[in-house]
Amino acid sequence: MTETEDVTSTVAGDGKAHEAVIDEALRLIDSGLSELMHRELVSTDEVSDLLLDVRMLLTAAELAAASGVPAEPVGA
Repeated sequence: MTETEDVTSTVAGDGKAHEAVIDEALRLIDSGLSELMHRELVSTDEVSDLLLDVRMLLTAAELAAASGVPAEPVGA
Protein backbone atom coordinates (compact mmCIF):
# COMPACT_ATOMS: atom_id res chain seq x y z
CA MET A 1 0.00 0.00 0.00
CA THR A 2 2.71 2.44 0.93
CA GLU A 3 6.28 2.97 -0.11
CA THR A 4 9.02 3.70 2.40
CA GLU A 5 12.55 4.93 2.04
CA ASP A 6 15.63 3.92 4.01
CA VAL A 7 16.07 6.51 6.75
CA THR A 8 17.85 4.29 9.28
CA SER A 9 21.16 3.70 7.50
CA THR A 10 23.00 6.54 9.21
CA VAL A 11 24.99 6.10 12.40
CA ALA A 12 22.83 5.40 15.45
CA GLY A 13 22.55 8.21 17.96
CA ASP A 14 22.57 10.86 15.26
CA GLY A 15 19.83 13.41 16.00
CA LYS A 16 19.27 13.95 12.29
CA ALA A 17 18.63 10.22 11.79
CA HIS A 18 16.03 10.31 14.57
CA GLU A 19 14.33 13.29 12.95
CA ALA A 20 14.43 11.57 9.55
CA VAL A 21 12.68 8.49 10.96
CA ILE A 22 9.96 10.61 12.54
CA ASP A 23 9.56 12.64 9.34
CA GLU A 24 9.24 9.44 7.30
CA ALA A 25 6.65 8.03 9.72
CA LEU A 26 4.65 11.25 9.50
CA ARG A 27 4.93 11.18 5.71
CA LEU A 28 3.56 7.62 5.68
CA ILE A 29 0.66 8.59 7.92
CA ASP A 30 -0.17 11.71 5.89
CA SER A 31 0.04 9.81 2.62
CA GLY A 32 -2.12 6.98 3.89
CA LEU A 33 -4.71 9.31 5.36
CA SER A 34 -4.96 11.37 2.19
CA GLU A 35 -5.57 8.20 0.17
CA LEU A 36 -8.20 6.94 2.60
CA MET A 37 -10.03 10.26 3.00
CA HIS A 38 -11.37 10.12 -0.55
CA ARG A 39 -13.22 6.89 0.05
CA GLU A 40 -16.37 6.05 1.91
CA LEU A 41 -15.28 2.54 2.88
CA VAL A 42 -11.81 1.41 3.82
CA SER A 43 -10.83 -2.20 4.38
CA THR A 44 -9.22 -3.24 7.61
CA ASP A 45 -6.37 -4.70 5.55
CA GLU A 46 -5.49 -1.27 4.18
CA VAL A 47 -5.54 0.33 7.62
CA SER A 48 -3.47 -2.46 9.15
CA ASP A 49 -0.96 -2.20 6.26
CA LEU A 50 -0.49 1.49 7.01
CA LEU A 51 -0.06 0.88 10.72
CA LEU A 52 2.37 -1.99 10.11
CA ASP A 53 4.46 0.19 7.78
CA VAL A 54 4.76 2.87 10.45
CA ARG A 55 5.50 0.30 13.16
CA MET A 56 8.17 -1.38 11.03
CA LEU A 57 9.85 1.96 10.37
CA LEU A 58 9.90 2.92 14.04
CA THR A 59 11.00 -0.55 15.20
CA ALA A 60 13.88 -0.65 12.71
CA ALA A 61 15.08 2.74 13.92
CA GLU A 62 14.85 1.66 17.56
CA LEU A 63 16.78 -1.56 16.91
CA ALA A 64 19.46 0.32 14.99
CA ALA A 65 19.87 2.80 17.83
CA ALA A 66 20.05 0.05 20.44
CA SER A 67 22.59 -2.05 18.56
CA GLY A 68 24.71 0.78 17.20
CA VAL A 69 24.64 -0.96 13.82
CA PRO A 70 23.01 0.70 10.81
CA ALA A 71 19.70 -0.96 9.91
CA GLU A 72 18.82 -2.49 6.57
CA PRO A 73 16.44 -0.58 4.28
CA VAL A 74 12.94 -0.54 5.72
CA GLY A 75 11.06 -1.27 2.53
CA ALA A 76 10.74 -0.58 -1.14
